[in-house]
Amino acid sequence: MATETENKEISYKVSSNPHVRSKATTGGIMLLVIIALMPATGFGIYNFGIRAVLVVAVSIASAVLTEFLFNLILKKKQTIFDLSAVVTGLLLALNMPVSIPLWMPALGSVFAILVVKMLFGGIGQNFMNPALAARCFLLISFPSAMTNFATDVYTGATPLAALKAGEAVNISDMIIGKTAGTIGETSLIAIVIGACFLIIMGVIDLKIPGCYILSFVVFISIFGGRGIDPAYITAQLAGGGIMLGAFFMATDYVTRPITRWGQIIYGIFLGVMTGIFRIFGPSAEGVSYAIIIGNLIVPLIEKITKPTPFGFKRSELKQKGGK
Repeated sequence: MATETENKEISYKVSSNPHVRSKATTGGIMLLVIIALMPATGFGIYNFGIRAVLVVAVSIASAVLTEFLFNLILKKKQTIFDLSAVVTGLLLALNMPVSIPLWMPALGSVFAILVVKMLFGGIGQNFMNPALAARCFLLISFPSAMTNFATDVYTGATPLAALKAGEAVNISDMIIGKTAGTIGETSLIAIVIGACFLIIMGVIDLKIPGCYILSFVVFISIFGGRGIDPAYITAQLAGGGIMLGAFFMATDYVTRPITRWGQIIYGIFLGVMTGIFRIFGPSAEGVSYAIIIGNLIVPLIEKITKPTPFGFKRSELKQKGGK
């Protein structure tokens, strides 16, 4: 009599890697990111008025149109429906002051999509975050316009600039968001709501943002001259783009490390760099430059944190690599 095992049809399927299967699509993930950014976007429009809508609309439209025309001219498959260009345009807009001339977000979106993304092969091939690369490009090219936060409602310096100058700041207003700043960075509450949504939906986890924020807090507590001052630490976290950067840009799938320890090292590096820029640099900010520099060293981080294959010792791999 045949055994039960012999009566069963056993099929061993051998396939190439990767072996992780997921129903998630790029478009689906990008849609979740867009939804998560809606609280910050909505508050930015409420805080700064109708012109914020124009900046957001111009930035997104320019990003999508640039990608569409690039694919059309080079006769490539259209990729605008994966919504990654929309996310890039939206993130760029949220990192800009509302008083910016409208041609600047258009120029920034063209730079982000054409130069940083498409010329390097499209989504998944860019070596740095396109939105932040465009913001840094605009900051270097047009520093006056990119740091002009004066509006009909807010005429003074940003809270971080005031804090760096030794002036008192209203922490409650900073947490709520009723302060000067870029369109999407002012409301800590709105950003955290969006971040919680991404975490609940499984789009991101806390390794990178957690290590980023924690290392930043430790750094400013040691070198900020205030010690462990809860009010000072809260103001530093609520002001500027650190929360927006930590949850929405440092976690970018393409430009972050893929290894667990790599993500931890990456987050710590970003926190320390942001602290250096804020405490010792001439500007009160520094998130954009910290993340861009972090993007550039991701290959090195992945190289030193790459796990050893089963059955090998690290020394054996080095010997084989040297032969």
